[in-house]
Amino acid sequence: MSRIGRMPITVPAGVTVTVAEGNLVTVKGPLGTLTQKFSDRLTIKQEGAEIVVARSTDEKEDRSIHGLTRTLINNMVVGVSQGYSKTLEIIGVGYKAVKVGKTVQLFLGHSLTSKGNPQDKFIIEETDGITLEVADKVVPMTITVKGIDKQAVGQMAAVIRSKRPPEPYHGKGVKYATERVRRKAGKTGK
Repeated sequence: MSRIGRMPITVPAGVTVTVAEGNLVTVKGPLGTLTQKFSDRLTIKQEGAEIVVARSTDEKEDRSIHGLTRTLINNMVVGVSQGYSKTLEIIGVGYKAVKVGKTVQLFLGHSLTSKGNPQDKFIIEETDGITLEVADKVVPMTITVKGIDKQAVGQMAAVIRSKRPPEPYHGKGVKYATERVRRKAGKTGK
């Protein structure tokens, strides 16, 4: 039996979980609502204030999705009750982020186009369920991505980081707050 899959999921107060026909799980909480359909090969039951995911056979496919399904449902419960956030740091001279309405403009040191227009501005828009916060009064400047869907928060943070990943010589770029960039020694003169 899967160690992760057999653990029950505790549903906190204020969160309701509904399991409909075909393993369609809906989780409602104080921060919002998440819905996801899971495989029919598993059985998802609510027993009091706990949710139990069970598999009927020990086939390879059932074993492989057992722990995954339990983890995804747990992420939904945590998301609607507490939410998720990822913090990114912007490091570099002239690198900055400016929040304008529901968009964040990133200035990350890219050069001008052949016509002289600034090419260095990337525009990131907030989506449904994802909010972006810019703390520009601290050094290094930070962007915080918040939301109830763990996958969507991680994807948005990865998109922002991909605009200018940190480079190993000076450490400039956009990195996760918990990320450690391995620094390399530059060329040495004779």
